[in-house]
Amino acid sequence: MTKPVRVRFAPSPTGPLHIGGVRTALYNYLFSKKNNGTFILRIEDTDQTRFVPGSEEYIIKSLQWCGIKYDEGVGIGGPYAPYRQSERKVIYKEFTDKLVENAYAYLAFDTPEELDEMRKKKGTDGQPLQYNAVTRLQMKNSLSLNSDEVNKLLKNQVPYVIRIKVPENIIITVDDIIRGKVDVNSSTLDDKVIFKSDGLPTYHLANVVDDFLMKISHVIRGEEWLPSAPLHVLLYKYLGWENEMPAFAHLPLLLKPEGNGKLSKRDGDKLGFPVFPLEWTDPVSGEKYAGYRESGYLPQAFVNMLALLGWNPGTEQEIFSMQQLIESFSLERVNKAGARFSPEKTKWFNHQYINMLEVEQLSDLFENELKKENIKTDRDYLVKVTALVRERINLLTDFATEAIYFFKAPETYDTKVIKEKWKENSPDLLQELMDLLNGISDFNEQNIEFEVKEFLVKKGMSLGQVLPVFRLCLVGSNKGPSLFQISSLLGKEETIRRINKAVNTIKK
Repeated sequence: MTKPVRVRFAPSPTGPLHIGGVRTALYNYLFSKKNNGTFILRIEDTDQTRFVPGSEEYIIKSLQWCGIKYDEGVGIGGPYAPYRQSERKVIYKEFTDKLVENAYAYLAFDTPEELDEMRKKKGTDGQPLQYNAVTRLQMKNSLSLNSDEVNKLLKNQVPYVIRIKVPENIIITVDDIIRGKVDVNSSTLDDKVIFKSDGLPTYHLANVVDDFLMKISHVIRGEEWLPSAPLHVLLYKYLGWENEMPAFAHLPLLLKPEGNGKLSKRDGDKLGFPVFPLEWTDPVSGEKYAGYRESGYLPQAFVNMLALLGWNPGTEQEIFSMQQLIESFSLERVNKAGARFSPEKTKWFNHQYINMLEVEQLSDLFENELKKENIKTDRDYLVKVTALVRERINLLTDFATEAIYFFKAPETYDTKVIKEKWKENSPDLLQELMDLLNGISDFNEQNIEFEVKEFLVKKGMSLGQVLPVFRLCLVGSNKGPSLFQISSLLGKEETIRRINKAVNTIKK
């Protein structure tokens, strides 16, 4: 009988959640929903030295913004609570003691200086020595010391860690859904610390114990954990849980746009695009990092983009709702190779989603952007502007810049346009144009276009001789939709006022 699908996303609260982490959460969520399973959020905070205040809250808010809802976990509880590892300390000690009793783990009393000294030495292959089957008996641990020496160290409360005892020269097999069978020789592994001197387990032991106790069926995580997978397989065997071991799936790396290496937390500000879902301010340095939400991205577009970074639906379809992603997703179609991140493609996705929104809904979002600029506007007017400019908007934040001229008359005028299009007779032509516009009783797009074109025919002039400077007066540059649509929305009085102001300003 197939066991129920139960997956977990288990981030560490050591800073903001990178988009690679969001993708891991997303794939876990999609897989669980596709298979009528359970998605769990577990916080792995056993490394207290790297804990960053606010990180846990940031992780939860990021998942909420993305629409990735977990069924059990921190903040909502569940049958296997607590879901924060620091609150599960007593549980891990029991299993650590069991490993030591069965000679699968041992106590190590080495000082940091002694460990450094060992690592400075080179093995027969010329590589630095590891703490393993070759070196462990030369170190200070419960394997190299007799019981009296060990008891004396314990009595004197000498700090110690507990290390797993990796057998020498055996093949450990990891069955991976994405990568197939991965065989690793144990001689390449070291005796990792599984329990620290501060009374907390390391990730290696804690995640195995928690996955077993929480009945996790599939471990879906980043490729960076693949080298640790043989150790985790060994722990399952040592603890007698080999038959309950979850299936593994290690996701491909997210690569920089050029494809040269992993996309890191520092790359965003260097390369000019966000690598975090939400804005983050470092509580220690005060340094600010950009987020997709604050940069004007819609969560649906962000999620759609992330889903296709490493997963191929097997069709040409690119736009997926969350429900469509759930229905289409499978781990078998996740690629082995790293996925190159494209900032431009991400903007393309956002543009598609902006244009899929109802105008009223999009107007609400644009209104928020105007509020940031302290601009208040009439609702009906905003809806009309939204309908007119939406095709030109890639990011929500573009609205306050791309459409600002609908709400504020230009303060400056593009010098390049002035140099290329403003002629000696431009002020006189624009004066005639103002008189013409003033005489249009029904000031709508069609009437304005008809009258202006008739005016140009009578003057024997082309559109290119007048319309660029007309647009310059209204917009301040050469951008924007149809000039006749802009004029109609601004209204007769405002259109004439702007032309008059521009003529007087540019003449000076």
